[in-house]
Amino acid sequence: MRKSEIIRKTAETDISLSLCLDGTGKSNVNTGVGFLDHMLTLFAKHGRFDLDVVCKGDIEVDDHHSVEDIGICLGMAFVEALGDSRGIARYGDITLPMDEALILAAVDLGGRSHLEYGLEIPTEKVGTFDTELVEEFFIAFVRNAKMNLHILQFRGRNSHHIIEGTFKAVARAMAKAVAVQEA
Repeated sequence: MRKSEIIRKTAETDISLSLCLDGTGKSNVNTGVGFLDHMLTLFAKHGRFDLDVVCKGDIEVDDHHSVEDIGICLGMAFVEALGDSRGIARYGDITLPMDEALILAAVDLGGRSHLEYGLEIPTEKVGTFDTELVEEFFIAFVRNAKMNLHILQFRGRNSHHIIEGTFKAVARAMAKAVAVQEA
């Protein structure tokens, strides 16, 4: 089983994250940021990754540190769980419809960090969640996973659907990229 455990403590956050790439999609997520909990739960389910995340962050200030640091930890967890990455597909992509939104996610786990972020989220907030933090999460995730990720939005008017479709699409593309290839 390809697993990892990441502990990260900073002045702003205290995070414990465990990831199993060969899971069933079960998760236990408690970040203090309700919308992010929902997105990470969907990420685990759609990638069929087992994911546990606990974060104690300075959310009384804002959600930025928690969201960014969880992205860092998730990226580190993928690198650790993949080890030398031998035998994986390396590439994965999907075009995913989420109601009126249509999202493309394409991944290359080739060891170089690059994010192409093509989302146009129409509102500044979904509930209490600052939608600008979606890009911050993926920047941190990509840098620490040492991956190339393209996220493109073809359609979408509803901020929630755009973001949810993105997390689902990235998870499904990641699942394809980490899949072990038959010899």
